[in-house]
Amino acid sequence: MIKFICYPKCTTCQKAKKWLDDNEIEYELRDIKKDNPRFEELAAWYKMSGLQLKKFFNTSGLLYKSMELKDKLPTMSGEEQLKLLATDGMLVKRPLVIGQDFVLVGFRESEWNEKL
Repeated sequence: MIKFICYPKCTTCQKAKKWLDDNEIEYELRDIKKDNPRFEELAAWYKMSGLQLKKFFNTSGLLYKSMELKDKLPTMSGEEQLKLLATDGMLVKRPLVIGQDFVLVGFRESEWNEKL
C-alpha cells in the first residue's frame, strides 16, 4: 500500500485524494502538519526520487517565503536542507506519494497515471 502524505486543507491535496479515491487506489493517509516527515524519511525519499532536493520544498508556501529560503537554499548543504524540511511539514511540497520503489512529489495527473 502507498503512503499519501498531504495537508487536508490544501486544495491540490484534496484533488489528489479525490483522484486516488476515484481510481480505487488504497493508501495510508498521513497529515503532514500533524506528523511531519522525519529527517531519515526525507533523506530516503529524496534518494529514491532521483529529483533535485529543491523539488521537495513548498516554494509557494508562506513559511518558505517568510524564511527567505529562495536566497538561503543555494548556500545550504543537502543535509542542512533535509534537516530544515524535517522541522515543519509546511515547508514540504505536497502531496507526497511514497511507493515501494518510487516517490511522487506534487500532483501531476499524467505522472500519477503512469506510476499508479
